Amino acid sequence: MTAATCIPVEELEGLVANYMAAANVSGDNAAAIARALVQAEIDGQKGHGLSRIESYAAQARTGKADGHARPLLNKTRPAALMIDVANGFAYRALELATQELPNMSAETGIAAAGLVRSHHAGALGQVGERLADSGMVAMIFANTPHAMTAWGGSRPLFGTNPIAFAAPRRERPPVVVDLALSEIARGKILAAAQRNEPIPTGWANDASGNPTTNANAALKGTLLPAGGAKGAALAFMVEVLAASLIGANQSFEASSFFDADGPPPAVGQFIVAIDPAAFAGTDHFADKLELLATAIEADDGARLPGSRKAELRQAATRNGVPVIDDLLARLKAAPSVSNPQ
Repeated sequence: MTAATCIPVEELEGLVANYMAAANVSGDNAAAIARALVQAEIDGQKGHGLSRIESYAAQARTGKADGHARPLLNKTRPAALMIDVANGFAYRALELATQELPNMSAETGIAAAGLVRSHHAGALGQVGERLADSGMVAMIFANTPHAMTAWGGSRPLFGTNPIAFAAPRRERPPVVVDLALSEIARGKILAAAQRNEPIPTGWANDASGNPTTNANAALKGTLLPAGGAKGAALAFMVEVLAASLIGANQSFEASSFFDADGPPPAVGQFIVAIDPAAFAGTDHFADKLELLATAIEADDGARLPGSRKAELRQAATRNGVPVIDDLLARLKAAPSVSNPQ
């Protein structure tokens, strides 16, 4: 078993932010990256967590991702927002979207944001959770570099194209759904490759189209859609919303999130925020959602999506976050950067 050391959450965020700053990333962007990656690690979404640090840093060093980019906001309609991520990392732009959309949807009932010239969006459920914390029902769609074929095809055209949904509950954490439309998120295969571990049969094919349990071979091959033809159809839907509709690169046009080669990926994200007050009303919505949630919780063995997160977060607060010792050594060896611009 790989040796690991538990690090307090705040200390780990500081180490990750400093590591990114040392790789030519501005302070605001480095802090946003650190918040997102550490939270994903805590929440058990390790494919969107610390496993991404090295590839992010490499891309910042080569300029494939502009570590100093500042998102540009353009309100095109009362309920429509376009954000140019400017070929930087996505997290600061995603945070800005979740700050802007609640006020917009409070006026219009529904508001949406499109992010273009964007990058890896990480654990999309974090975006939905922030909107739900503001009282919104949220849907998020993201296209990613090509890794999955259209149904019946052989050429990778779609990404894993994740979707997320979140809804607020009364005096309880929001319900959050976060899933990739491939059988498994590509980040989990990356994490397995870094640990030199096999992957289960049914996750991916190798470059020749044969089923594989080798994580490195899977990264060079194609992923299988979740639910067969239905998953591939949903991936098409996400492709239209997160790329065609807003003018981002289609998945088959995008370069990899995992290496520093080629141009910026320039993918897209599409975020929808819905104010319950504009429909059944905030209180009635809360009553109905609570009725549904408690019915699920009362069914022995059933659980709400994302319900494990509270436990995982309490454990991280209490014990810290386990970090593989080799990675921890690299984080600590990074030169200290004071107030990076």
